[in-house]
Amino acid sequence: MQGNAFIEMRQIVKTFKTPVGDFTALRGIDVDFHQGEFVSVVGKSGSGKSTLVNMITGIDRPTSGEVKIGNTYVHHLSESEMAKWRGRNLGIVFQFYQLLPMLSLLENVMLPMDFCDMYAPETREQRAMVLLDRVGLADYAHNMPATVSGGQQQSAAVARALANDPPVIVADEPTGNLDSRAAEAVFEIFENLAERGKTILMVTHDNTLAQRASRSLLLADGEVINETVASTLPLLTHQQMLAVTKRVEARCFAPGEPIIKEGMLNDYFYMIRRGNIDVTLPHKDGKKEETITHMGPGQYFGEVGLFRPGRSIANVKAALHTPVEVLALSRKTLSELLDEAHAMREELARVAQARASENTGFRQRLGQMSLGTAQHFNAGFR
Repeated sequence: MQGNAFIEMRQIVKTFKTPVGDFTALRGIDVDFHQGEFVSVVGKSGSGKSTLVNMITGIDRPTSGEVKIGNTYVHHLSESEMAKWRGRNLGIVFQFYQLLPMLSLLENVMLPMDFCDMYAPETREQRAMVLLDRVGLADYAHNMPATVSGGQQQSAAVARALANDPPVIVADEPTGNLDSRAAEAVFEIFENLAERGKTILMVTHDNTLAQRASRSLLLADGEVINETVASTLPLLTHQQMLAVTKRVEARCFAPGEPIIKEGMLNDYFYMIRRGNIDVTLPHKDGKKEETITHMGPGQYFGEVGLFRPGRSIANVKAALHTPVEVLALSRKTLSELLDEAHAMREELARVAQARASENTGFRQRLGQMSLGTAQHFNAGFR
């Protein structure tokens, strides 16, 4: 995402004191969020999801590190300053709705406007009605929360979160108590808000919904898993992804710059973070190259050497018009990891075999390889 981040979290550590000793829930979190992003925050129970969003809402404060939203360092605010700032800049949606039971849906939505003295008093009811209409509840405006369904209560909670037109909406398991139809309705509201430029952060255990967000932030043991690692190697466990995150090396190549040359020894597995690469073979006349395939973000290359040791079987270079950013992992490290990640090993072996066969087919068409040589060339996988 281009441009300056709207939310910046820098080296966030959060340690809680418990009767059995200190527990560190967040360990050096560095992450940015941008305006108009819809980000799902996912991870197993205890991974730090709720603690992370609580750093943003000010419900908790970091033990160390900085949280900046817009031009405000929120962790520096006093409790009274935080309450007023939060009311004007954040909309918070909880799993259990948190509607006041003695107020109607309309009155619940008006409450943040009254608390922060936002909008002229005579316009607040009209604005609340507009928001209820946006979430499909205009006909239920005067109902008490107990008289509507859970999905309708959560939709009203979303309308309340929008009361002061905040730039950021934080939702902690907002669909956790809803059936699939109600969850879908709430999710669609969030999608529409992101399209209107709101920044949406949604903690969820629902992988299907998480994958539909514009971006997923995956946590394990209080640390952020690299997003490229998570999307490229999805069959790893979260702990294995975190181990890869800690051992990859970021590299950048200029447009057209070679990354791997045919015939060279390659000791790295590459995951594409940004940009595109071309895989090529030299033409038989030696004057030009034939392109086998193009690859982009979330794809990988260099895996053939894991299963068929030897020199590289093709050229790989950054595409001509844009630089490419990759994450490089040594063959030795990946091989050690795959000893415990059998499903991922099988998948990489399958892809390596398919790509070697594709390479062979191109070479045969170019007159560089006989059938017998091709059969030998493709042997040795797994």
